[in-house]
Amino acid sequence: MSTSSSLALDVEESGRGEPLLLMPGFSEGIPDLGEIHPELAKDYRVIAVALPGSGRSTPIPRAYTKGFHEDDAQTMANLLDVRGIRSALIAGFSDGGEVALLLAVRRPDLVRAVVAWGASGVIPGTVGPMLDVMERVVDDPPERMAGWSAHLVAQYGRDNARETLRSWTAAVRALLQAGGDISFGSANQIRCPTLLIVGDRDTGNPADGVRALAARIPLAEVILVEGAGHPVHRQRLDWFVPKVKGWLAAH
Repeated sequence: MSTSSSLALDVEESGRGEPLLLMPGFSEGIPDLGEIHPELAKDYRVIAVALPGSGRSTPIPRAYTKGFHEDDAQTMANLLDVRGIRSALIAGFSDGGEVALLLAVRRPDLVRAVVAWGASGVIPGTVGPMLDVMERVVDDPPERMAGWSAHLVAQYGRDNARETLRSWTAAVRALLQAGGDISFGSANQIRCPTLLIVGDRDTGNPADGVRALAARIPLAEVILVEGAGHPVHRQRLDWFVPKVKGWLAAH
């Protein structure tokens, strides 16, 4: 099992036009974005990046703390700053979406618009029991998570996958015990156009919570996707890509 604490981001840049930072969720790499990356690259300069400790971004395993979303927002701001990018569109899924929202709070000068899906700015109390399941998903996955468990082991190796889930769930529990707030309390500071997409079957990010977040953002819009769960972009790909591209073009 790796014990490295160094940070090296997996970044893939493609396309031309306005910069668009694109982030997958926790434990995911750039390939998990599927067709979203190449489709967006037809119209934008897409900078796709896996979050630290996920995909091929190190360290793996990562020692998560309850402030890891804040840390990642700063890391992504640094990434854009190093590239000389002064204004960008930001899009992210799940933890990537939470980081996108925080980036808009912390660096309003840098963020022109945000698209976040599977994110609500807060860890809801209902997530508690789910964390117990996720902590054991490598060695004792429920049937519905067997595929994800196998994917984690194949990508990281069993020991690193187990430690990644243990560390992440511990950090999320600590965040939950501290009130669960990620960006919800400061969301009124987000002044850019913001699109929040949520599946009506997303148990980790209930639609009411996403609507509550949107109510705090002056220029926010919510789209509820019927019959979809957390990974809306995979379950409704034919709808998702043109919707996001259309919204970005209009904003």
